[in-house]
Amino acid sequence: MKRNTIAFVAAGIAAAFGASTGVATLTGAPALADSGTAELFIQSATQLNPVAETVSLPLFKGKTASGDTTWYVVTESSDRDDAERRGVNPAPKLANALGTRAVQKVTRRNGLIHFAGTPNFSPERVVVPSSPNGFPPDVAKPGAIGDAAYSPLITTGNGIVLNASQVKNSTGVHDSLVSINWSTHRVTMSLFKGFYNGKSIIYLRLEGSLPLLAAIESTTYAPNLNAAPGIASDDPDTSAREAIIPAVNGPRGVNNPQRQGLESALLGQGDPLNIIQEEPGDERYSPVWDVTPYVWTKAAIAAGERHRLRGAGEVRNEFSHGNIVSAGFSKGPHNESLEGLRAAGFISNCPVVALLG
Repeated sequence: MKRNTIAFVAAGIAAAFGASTGVATLTGAPALADSGTAELFIQSATQLNPVAETVSLPLFKGKTASGDTTWYVVTESSDRDDAERRGVNPAPKLANALGTRAVQKVTRRNGLIHFAGTPNFSPERVVVPSSPNGFPPDVAKPGAIGDAAYSPLITTGNGIVLNASQVKNSTGVHDSLVSINWSTHRVTMSLFKGFYNGKSIIYLRLEGSLPLLAAIESTTYAPNLNAAPGIASDDPDTSAREAIIPAVNGPRGVNNPQRQGLESALLGQGDPLNIIQEEPGDERYSPVWDVTPYVWTKAAIAAGERHRLRGAGEVRNEFSHGNIVSAGFSKGPHNESLEGLRAAGFISNCPVVALLG
């Protein structure tokens, strides 16, 4: 059986990484207080559990290039009518990636999708947080690796792009897969919480275009995703991306109501609580998140200015006042819609499931 390995830099935090399930993730104790209500975006989703951070999705059968069976989920369509029929998020911007390596060409035969590319789910996922801050980790090896043709974005050549992540094949299962109900052909996947415009959201994490990102998020390494156009741009006419904004060195502490960030997450304190720039339903929404991290300055921390940010507007305000800056590892262009915060240069495929009450 495939194993997930994570070394902890502090004692007593194994539970925050899902040790009870045998799958190491960055989830922990509930990071946000939820009222019990949710606005579900993916209408085909059921059994949303914001406390356990899980959701059930329809599971579809397909075939790989070698003829093996693969299983996948669909979370977005670039065509609004098609999205409504499927009960998934509309994401018209995905069509801007047509003709790039980010979109895998597939065929439909005998009612099944035949994929050119597929992941290898057999590697052991290894994450060793650094000391004393956790991030960046000393070791980060993803537990699933897409082959040279793999991307979750697919098209049959009809002009429509689907976000169709493969989650099980003969090599194993996705690292965020919790369980499969074969009688109903539904799969339960684990989620992350985050923020949009001051509100709590919950979202899937399925692929990353950087090994480090895929490892720490328990996703599939899919480098072809990085061919999606529009780095540091949210233009709905040309970009397939939208910014997701993680804090690198946000406030820490499991019981700290201001807790947030990659350091905190790698130390086992809970979800990173990333901020998304747009929600499903808006023409600018895309699950192809352009990772655009920020760092609190030493001066801001010393002045007591560091706190949890809950929306892109707050990010713009803190950046314009010099309290946060682009991460040192961000090598992409400046995102003008975020006052010039720099894109890191890699992608996380994270479909938004619901807005929490």
